[in-house]
Amino acid sequence: MTAMRRALEFLATRALRSRLGVALVIAVLVLGVVGAARLVSGPGNPTDGLSSRPNRPITTVDPMAGDDGAISTDAPPSPVTRPGDRTPEQTADRFAAAWLGRPGMTAEQWQTGLRPLSTPALTEKLAGAEPGGVPAEEVTGPPAVQSRTETFVEVLLPLDTGRLRLELIAADGGWLVDVLDWERP
Repeated sequence: MTAMRRALEFLATRALRSRLGVALVIAVLVLGVVGAARLVSGPGNPTDGLSSRPNRPITTVDPMAGDDGAISTDAPPSPVTRPGDRTPEQTADRFAAAWLGRPGMTAEQWQTGLRPLSTPALTEKLAGAEPGGVPAEEVTGPPAVQSRTETFVEVLLPLDTGRLRLELIAADGGWLVDVLDWERP
């Protein structure tokens, strides 16, 4: 009995208080939990898990269906303009001239000049803007028009301090600027 008592005292006072003793106790507990889990789960199927890989690639589209890419090789359609309406180029030129404004122009005059060339959404976004915040003074070249659809075009206008990018949509009253963006060189 004294030998057993001495062994328990040794464990309690020295072995379990050392790092090695704590590591051994944790290892025994982990192995016990893993062993118990394996006993409870029963025999496993060897085809379950990562070992059951398909014998051919998984496809989500028919590889024979053709090109599924977003980029089209067809030429974009030309913008459609009704007779007597402004073309996208004319609308972009007039909008750029109104956007650049002129010296001494008030914010109300500037907004009035932009309103007939803008969509209601863009007019609302420009409501608090002033002509003094325009970062350019003059158009330095012709507009470059890139048609996206028959009713949507993107126009780039070179200005003295960068480029003005406009997105135009065809509305009932002709082409209107829907998005205005300023690009510095």
